[in-house]
Amino acid sequence: MRAPVRSTVSTPVGEAAFWVDEADEPSLRLVLGHGAGGGPKAADLDALAGRLPAEGVSVHRFEQPWRLAGKKVAPRPPALDEAWLAAVATLPRDVPLVLGGRSSGARVACRTAQQLDAVAVVALAFPLHLPGKPQNSRLPELAGAAEKLPVLVVQGERDSFGGPGEFPPGPHQLVTVSHADHGMRVTKGHEQGAAIDAVVDAVRSFLAPFAAGAS
Repeated sequence: MRAPVRSTVSTPVGEAAFWVDEADEPSLRLVLGHGAGGGPKAADLDALAGRLPAEGVSVHRFEQPWRLAGKKVAPRPPALDEAWLAAVATLPRDVPLVLGGRSSGARVACRTAQQLDAVAVVALAFPLHLPGKPQNSRLPELAGAAEKLPVLVVQGERDSFGGPGEFPPGPHQLVTVSHADHGMRVTKGHEQGAAIDAVVDAVRSFLAPFAAGAS
Protein backbone atom coordinates (compact mmCIF):
# COMPACT_ATOMS: atom_id res chain seq x y z
CA MET A 1 0.00 0.00 0.00
CA ARG A 2 1.40 3.37 -1.01
CA ALA A 3 1.79 6.15 1.54
CA PRO A 4 -0.58 9.10 1.12
CA VAL A 5 0.71 12.23 -0.57
CA ARG A 6 0.40 15.22 1.74
CA SER A 7 0.07 18.71 0.31
CA THR A 8 -0.86 22.06 1.82
CA VAL A 9 -3.53 24.39 0.52
CA SER A 10 -4.23 28.03 1.36
CA THR A 11 -7.64 29.02 2.70
CA PRO A 12 -9.04 32.34 3.95
CA VAL A 13 -8.66 31.13 7.54
CA GLY A 14 -5.18 29.64 7.30
CA GLU A 15 -3.15 26.89 5.72
CA ALA A 16 -4.81 23.47 5.51
CA ALA A 17 -3.66 20.12 4.16
CA PHE A 18 -4.85 17.21 2.06
CA TRP A 19 -3.70 13.64 2.61
CA VAL A 20 -4.30 12.03 -0.79
CA ASP A 21 -4.54 8.34 -1.60
CA GLU A 22 -5.01 8.38 -5.36
CA ALA A 23 -6.57 5.60 -7.40
CA ASP A 24 -4.69 4.63 -10.55
CA GLU A 25 -7.78 5.25 -12.66
CA PRO A 26 -10.26 7.12 -10.44
CA SER A 27 -13.99 6.92 -11.02
CA LEU A 28 -14.84 8.96 -7.90
CA ARG A 29 -13.20 11.39 -5.50
CA LEU A 30 -14.14 11.03 -1.83
CA VAL A 31 -13.19 13.98 0.38
CA LEU A 32 -13.25 13.27 4.12
CA GLY A 33 -13.06 15.77 6.96
CA HIS A 34 -11.94 14.87 10.48
CA GLY A 35 -13.69 15.41 13.78
CA ALA A 36 -13.11 18.06 16.43
CA GLY A 37 -11.36 15.57 18.71
CA GLY A 38 -9.16 13.83 16.18
CA GLY A 39 -7.43 14.15 12.86
CA PRO A 40 -7.16 12.61 9.42
CA LYS A 41 -5.55 9.45 10.82
CA ALA A 42 -8.69 8.33 12.68
CA ALA A 43 -9.09 4.58 12.27
CA ASP A 44 -12.14 4.68 10.02
CA LEU A 45 -10.79 7.47 7.81
CA ASP A 46 -7.45 5.70 7.58
CA ALA A 47 -9.09 2.42 6.57
CA LEU A 48 -11.16 4.07 3.84
CA ALA A 49 -8.07 5.81 2.48
CA GLY A 50 -6.13 2.57 2.53
CA ARG A 51 -8.70 0.33 0.86
CA LEU A 52 -10.88 2.33 -1.52
CA PRO A 53 -8.24 3.52 -4.03
CA ALA A 54 -7.76 -0.08 -5.21
CA GLU A 55 -11.41 0.06 -6.24
CA GLY A 56 -11.17 3.28 -8.21
CA VAL A 57 -11.99 5.78 -5.47
CA SER A 58 -9.42 8.47 -4.79
CA VAL A 59 -9.58 9.51 -1.13
CA HIS A 60 -8.65 13.03 -0.01
CA ARG A 61 -8.48 13.43 3.77
CA PHE A 62 -8.73 17.10 4.70
CA GLU A 63 -6.92 18.55 7.71
CA GLN A 64 -8.47 21.79 8.96
CA PRO A 65 -6.28 24.90 9.49
CA TRP A 66 -6.90 25.00 13.24
CA ARG A 67 -5.40 21.56 13.66
CA LEU A 68 -2.50 22.26 11.33
CA ALA A 69 -1.73 25.34 13.42
CA GLY A 70 -1.50 23.22 16.57
CA LYS A 71 -4.63 24.56 18.24
CA LYS A 72 -6.55 22.32 20.63
CA VAL A 73 -10.07 23.63 20.03
CA ALA A 74 -11.92 23.79 16.72
CA PRO A 75 -13.42 27.13 15.64
CA ARG A 76 -17.09 27.79 15.04
CA PRO A 77 -18.82 26.14 12.05
CA PRO A 78 -18.56 29.15 9.69
CA ALA A 79 -14.75 29.03 9.86
CA LEU A 80 -14.72 25.26 9.31
CA ASP A 81 -16.99 25.64 6.29
CA GLU A 82 -14.93 28.51 4.86
CA ALA A 83 -11.70 26.51 4.96
CA TRP A 84 -13.37 23.40 3.53
CA LEU A 85 -15.09 25.26 0.70
CA ALA A 86 -11.87 26.95 -0.39
CA ALA A 87 -9.80 23.77 -0.23
CA VAL A 88 -12.27 21.45 -1.96
CA ALA A 89 -12.69 23.99 -4.75
CA THR A 90 -9.04 23.40 -5.70
CA LEU A 91 -9.52 19.67 -6.38
CA PRO A 92 -9.84 18.24 -9.90
CA ARG A 93 -13.41 17.75 -11.08
CA ASP A 94 -12.63 15.08 -13.64
CA VAL A 95 -14.85 12.53 -11.88
CA PRO A 96 -17.87 12.83 -9.55
CA LEU A 97 -17.24 14.23 -6.09
CA VAL A 98 -18.54 12.70 -2.86
CA LEU A 99 -18.11 14.67 0.35
CA GLY A 100 -17.95 13.18 3.81
CA GLY A 101 -16.20 12.94 7.11
CA ARG A 102 -16.56 11.88 10.69
CA SER A 103 -18.35 13.78 13.46
CA SER A 104 -17.71 17.51 12.95
CA GLY A 105 -16.36 16.72 9.48
CA ALA A 106 -19.65 15.03 8.61
CA ARG A 107 -21.54 18.17 9.63
CA VAL A 108 -19.32 20.31 7.39
CA ALA A 109 -19.90 17.95 4.46
CA CYS A 110 -23.67 18.07 4.95
CA ARG A 111 -23.73 21.86 5.11
CA THR A 112 -21.62 22.37 1.98
CA ALA A 113 -22.44 19.44 -0.31
CA GLN A 114 -24.88 21.25 -2.54
CA GLN A 115 -22.69 24.33 -2.86
CA LEU A 116 -19.78 22.16 -4.01
CA ASP A 117 -21.89 20.15 -6.47
CA ALA A 118 -21.28 16.84 -4.72
CA VAL A 119 -23.23 13.83 -5.89
CA ALA A 120 -23.57 12.29 -2.39
CA VAL A 121 -22.54 12.58 1.27
CA VAL A 122 -20.93 10.05 3.63
CA ALA A 123 -21.52 10.89 7.31
CA LEU A 124 -19.53 8.79 9.78
CA ALA A 125 -20.50 9.15 13.46
CA PHE A 126 -22.78 12.09 12.74
CA PRO A 127 -22.99 14.07 16.03
CA LEU A 128 -26.75 14.36 16.29
CA HIS A 129 -26.37 16.19 19.62
CA LEU A 130 -23.86 16.70 22.42
CA PRO A 131 -23.79 13.83 24.94
CA GLY A 132 -26.71 14.15 27.32
CA LYS A 133 -28.29 17.03 25.38
CA PRO A 134 -30.67 15.49 22.85
CA GLN A 135 -32.79 18.65 22.88
CA ASN A 136 -30.09 20.49 20.93
CA SER A 137 -30.33 18.52 17.70
CA ARG A 138 -28.16 18.93 14.59
CA LEU A 139 -30.68 16.93 12.55
CA PRO A 140 -31.54 19.90 10.29
CA GLU A 141 -27.99 19.82 8.87
CA LEU A 142 -28.31 16.17 7.94
CA ALA A 143 -31.87 16.51 6.70
CA GLY A 144 -30.96 19.52 4.57
CA ALA A 145 -28.40 17.48 2.68
CA ALA A 146 -30.59 14.36 2.48
CA GLU A 147 -33.47 16.31 0.93
CA LYS A 148 -31.33 16.98 -2.14
CA LEU A 149 -28.65 14.26 -2.23
CA PRO A 150 -28.12 10.61 -1.29
CA VAL A 151 -26.68 10.53 2.25
CA LEU A 152 -25.15 7.58 4.08
CA VAL A 153 -24.97 7.69 7.89
CA VAL A 154 -22.71 5.11 9.55
CA GLN A 155 -23.31 5.19 13.29
CA GLY A 156 -21.88 3.25 16.19
CA GLU A 157 -24.46 1.33 18.20
CA ARG A 158 -23.24 3.02 21.42
CA ASP A 159 -22.61 6.53 20.05
CA SER A 160 -23.22 9.00 22.90
CA PHE A 161 -23.61 11.80 20.35
CA GLY A 162 -26.72 10.06 19.00
CA GLY A 163 -27.35 6.35 18.67
CA PRO A 164 -28.91 4.83 15.56
CA GLY A 165 -32.29 4.63 17.27
CA GLU A 166 -32.34 8.41 17.73
CA PHE A 167 -32.37 9.11 14.00
CA PRO A 168 -35.90 9.54 12.68
CA PRO A 169 -36.91 7.87 9.44
CA GLY A 170 -35.82 9.92 6.47
CA PRO A 171 -34.34 9.84 3.01
CA HIS A 172 -30.88 9.11 4.41
CA GLN A 173 -29.49 5.57 4.56
CA LEU A 174 -28.49 4.47 8.08
CA VAL A 175 -26.01 1.68 8.86
CA THR A 176 -25.35 0.58 12.45
CA VAL A 177 -21.91 -0.60 13.55
CA SER A 178 -22.43 -3.15 16.31
CA HIS A 179 -20.84 -2.54 19.73
CA ALA A 180 -19.11 0.67 18.51
CA ASP A 181 -19.01 4.09 20.17
CA HIS A 182 -18.56 7.55 18.63
CA GLY A 183 -14.96 6.76 17.68
CA MET A 184 -15.99 3.34 16.30
CA ARG A 185 -14.24 1.70 19.25
CA VAL A 186 -15.89 -1.51 20.41
CA THR A 187 -16.51 -2.94 23.86
CA LYS A 188 -14.20 -5.57 25.36
CA GLY A 189 -14.70 -8.99 23.86
CA HIS A 190 -15.55 -7.76 20.39
CA GLU A 191 -13.29 -7.44 17.38
CA GLN A 192 -12.15 -3.89 16.62
CA GLY A 193 -11.24 -4.89 13.11
CA ALA A 194 -14.78 -6.07 12.46
CA ALA A 195 -16.15 -2.63 13.29
CA ILE A 196 -13.77 -0.90 10.89
CA ASP A 197 -14.55 -3.50 8.24
CA ALA A 198 -18.25 -2.73 8.70
CA VAL A 199 -17.59 0.98 8.09
CA VAL A 200 -15.58 0.29 4.94
CA ASP A 201 -18.14 -2.19 3.63
CA ALA A 202 -21.00 0.26 4.16
CA VAL A 203 -19.19 3.08 2.39
CA ARG A 204 -18.03 0.80 -0.43
CA SER A 205 -21.58 -0.40 -1.09
CA PHE A 206 -22.97 3.14 -0.96
CA LEU A 207 -20.38 4.47 -3.43
CA ALA A 208 -20.67 1.62 -5.93
CA PRO A 209 -23.55 3.08 -8.00
CA PHE A 210 -21.81 6.44 -8.33
CA ALA A 211 -18.58 4.79 -9.46
CA ALA A 212 -20.48 2.65 -11.95
CA GLY A 213 -22.25 5.71 -13.33
CA ALA A 214 -18.97 7.50 -13.86
CA SER A 215 -17.38 4.66 -15.84
